[in-house]
Amino acid sequence: MAAPIFLPSPTFTTYRRRTLLESVFLAFNKCFRTIQASLNLNSRCWLRTQKPKLLLYMVPATPTPTVCSRQFMFKPYAAVNSLETHVSTHQNKAASGVSSQNGFHRSKTLFDKASDSSDGMSDFERQLQELFNEVKTLITTGKEKDAVDLLQANYEAVKEQMNEGSKGIEEAAILDVIALGYMAVGEFKSVRSLLDVISEVIDDLNNDEPLLDSILVHMGSMYSNLGEFAKSLPVNQRATDILENRHGKNSVVLVTPLLGIAKVLSSTGKATKAVDIYHRVIHILELNRGVETEDLVVPLFGLGSLLIKEGKVTGAENSFIRILNIYTKLYGENDGRVGLAMCSLAHAKCAKGNANEAIDLYKKALQIIKDASYMPLDDSMMENMRIDLAELLHVVGRGREGRELLEECLLITEKRKGKDDPSLVTHYLNLAASYSQSKDFVTAERLLRTSLEIMKRADGPENPSITFPMLHLAVTLYHLKQDEEAEKIALEALHIRKKAFGKDSLPVGEALDCLVSIQSRLGKGEAELLEQLERVLKIQEREFGSESEEVMVTLNKVVFYLDKLGKKDEKFALQKRLSRLQMKYKQSVRY
Repeated sequence: MAAPIFLPSPTFTTYRRRTLLESVFLAFNKCFRTIQASLNLNSRCWLRTQKPKLLLYMVPATPTPTVCSRQFMFKPYAAVNSLETHVSTHQNKAASGVSSQNGFHRSKTLFDKASDSSDGMSDFERQLQELFNEVKTLITTGKEKDAVDLLQANYEAVKEQMNEGSKGIEEAAILDVIALGYMAVGEFKSVRSLLDVISEVIDDLNNDEPLLDSILVHMGSMYSNLGEFAKSLPVNQRATDILENRHGKNSVVLVTPLLGIAKVLSSTGKATKAVDIYHRVIHILELNRGVETEDLVVPLFGLGSLLIKEGKVTGAENSFIRILNIYTKLYGENDGRVGLAMCSLAHAKCAKGNANEAIDLYKKALQIIKDASYMPLDDSMMENMRIDLAELLHVVGRGREGRELLEECLLITEKRKGKDDPSLVTHYLNLAASYSQSKDFVTAERLLRTSLEIMKRADGPENPSITFPMLHLAVTLYHLKQDEEAEKIALEALHIRKKAFGKDSLPVGEALDCLVSIQSRLGKGEAELLEQLERVLKIQEREFGSESEEVMVTLNKVVFYLDKLGKKDEKFALQKRLSRLQMKYKQSVRY
């Protein structure tokens, strides 16, 4: 029996900041903020007769700058999601500005006259809105430090009142706005602490308290964004119960908390229940707004994305077709939103096996978005769409077209960030994978060495992130018959990963597997190679389970070396297990 070649030719693997569906969902969130706000505007319960208790701190009066409508489109008690979802990642990470005014002063006492204004907002509601707007403005203008100071000042004021025994809906409402603000600046530890305090306050409140339903919806959204689904579900359910009792089971005001429930159920593996909730939301909106309302896009997209994950591609396709039809009718076939909807539909077509249809949709969508100037060419979502299309083109054997798109991504990023920016590494790796698939290992080697140099300069020679291009380079050198250098690089990657993750970690198992393939051709001792493979097998069994496909592949290698070493008894036991797994996956492993 010939020695096995354990290292397969690299398949085309792409790397991106997020998946296409995640990117499209983020874009949809931007597009639909007005929709989401409108769903809950009519359910606001405004305080009208409470007596003054709390004082809100505000930054000294300054002109409020205009805020881009695609960033904030809702009031704090008319939102589907928390303030956090309306501040982009780059804003959250922006350098905090320093205000020229260091102090804060108290605003007028809440409900000084307990009077209602012409727009139905009491003084307390108006001050909540002003606090929300002030925090929002500080964040969007890069003054995050001032925003945090403002939030902290208000928290101290509320804490003082609560220590004196005041624990009612007003305290909960202000803490809610403060929590939304901390969510926006990424202070998640503070958010968790505030949510615990709010929970203690509202647990003792009756469901007929004004503002309680909105506070519950915000809490559900924040818990969900923090990944605390067990806490998100009951608060959204309580909000739903309150609104059902007040407005009936088919009221449009139920849409917001129901979408929150659907998100939690989707994220916790309860797909069937989540699908039912999405269908209920769709029914409510069709009943109240009609079958072609733009409001349907949010639940249709959530439903379609979930159905794709569950393998129910036809249902997903139908959801995305409805979104495409809605946008086309409302905005015309050349609108950027139509392009986004086409990308989602292309994803469903691809999952269904209709690769050529998916490619045509992707191409048309990218052209529409570009012609409509809907987003910049260097936008991360545009980049991900190009990568998705490139990947699909490689799958159907149109690698040259795919490489052109990948080169476009590289040139755009290079122009925007320079030739040494770490973000270029993604594109170098993708291009290297493309050239490897085309058996052009020389070009792949050059690209991988370039990416490795960039990462070493950016992160240092011992950073574990550099081991990813290192192992890819080792594979490429293996194919170029440069086994000694391939072994040296693989050993270096293994050393870095051991130090960073531990000797029994999954990254170490991956590096060991690569190293065994290289050392096998170098003629290393079979007993040593077997020992390393057995280590890999143990790691994979722990991480993936004893019945996983990864375990099956490694078992095949172990059985081969047991046979070479004449260990027939050990081989017999493992061979039976291997045969069972091969039957399970209905695939033969090639020596």
